[in-house]
Amino acid sequence: MRNSPLSARRPRIASYAISLACVALMSAAFLAAGAAGAASASAGDDAADQAVVSVQTVRVQRDVIAQPVRAYGIVAASASSLTTVNLPYLARIVQMRVQAGQSVTRGTPLFVVQADPAAVLAATQAKSAVTLAQGELARTQSLYDKGLATQSQLATARKAAEDAQQALAAQNQTGVASGNKVIAAPIDGVVLQLSAAQGDQVQPGAAILQLAGGNAKDVRANVMLGVEPSDVPAIHAGDTVTLHGLSTSLAKAAADGHVVLVGASVDQQSQLVNVGANVPLGQSAFIPGTRVRADIATRSGTHWVVPRSAVLKDDKGAYVFQITPQNKARRVAVVMQVENGDRYGVDGPIDGAEGLVVSGNYELKDGMAVRAGGGAPR
Repeated sequence: MRNSPLSARRPRIASYAISLACVALMSAAFLAAGAAGAASASAGDDAADQAVVSVQTVRVQRDVIAQPVRAYGIVAASASSLTTVNLPYLARIVQMRVQAGQSVTRGTPLFVVQADPAAVLAATQAKSAVTLAQGELARTQSLYDKGLATQSQLATARKAAEDAQQALAAQNQTGVASGNKVIAAPIDGVVLQLSAAQGDQVQPGAAILQLAGGNAKDVRANVMLGVEPSDVPAIHAGDTVTLHGLSTSLAKAAADGHVVLVGASVDQQSQLVNVGANVPLGQSAFIPGTRVRADIATRSGTHWVVPRSAVLKDDKGAYVFQITPQNKARRVAVVMQVENGDRYGVDGPIDGAEGLVVSGNYELKDGMAVRAGGGAPR
């Protein structure tokens, strides 16, 4: 008996059915694997979004901060702080009562002089001339009252008396006197230089000694500093100056004062601009001639004072991160106003109650979850 066509096709149909079943099973397996991979990736992304960055924070507050300008100079080097003691007449130094480096107060005897005899004679003659002129004026006035002298003669006598008085006043201003005369210090200060010695004869106007002023009431410059020309626009009279010693023995010494003058040209020798400062030195170690360095506080103002490590920059400008009460990073845009060593003075919407990130801030993005080291801002 012959097989029917349907019977011949059954094995082929069964084979096709098995193949289709295999394809379906493989497709289901691939879809399941893809779904599992997507779920895994999604879980990874969620985990990444929920990552917590560990940071270190500090408290931040507003305070006065200035930008220092470094300068170098010497104590009592400004001409405005020096007083030269001299005499307006020829004299001889009888006795020198001070020595270089000695501190003196106003009225302290400096030296004793004896005026030249010719100068004393000139002063005596000026006094005699006044007496004679006044007598002649009185006589001429009497004659004029009696009609025995003319008005011209009276005017001449009056003019002679006035000239004699002016000549005597000029002599009195010189301070010429017979015998020995003590010359006292006109200011508080330090004897910086002696230009004459005991027994010397000094000419009128010649320097005998120099005093370097530097008391608390003296507002003249007693320290001359040199600064770079580029720093000058930031320096103004009244800015605070802090002196420091250059030598090892004065490394820890310091004295505060203020700027009293700012030069308007560059010194041809140093190629720096001179800045004069008044620093009350009192009994400090900064004696005249001491070389010092100084920090001039410029652009002083009240700002948020933050560590240098807290400030970051990108194409949007400078910014810092603060930590919100919900332990989220908050980006705050700031404007840097002052730079002082390892600190900045900045302005911006900073919250003084929130911790400021100083370590780990490079890893942060706005809104990221964080964990402050130690559990709280330090």
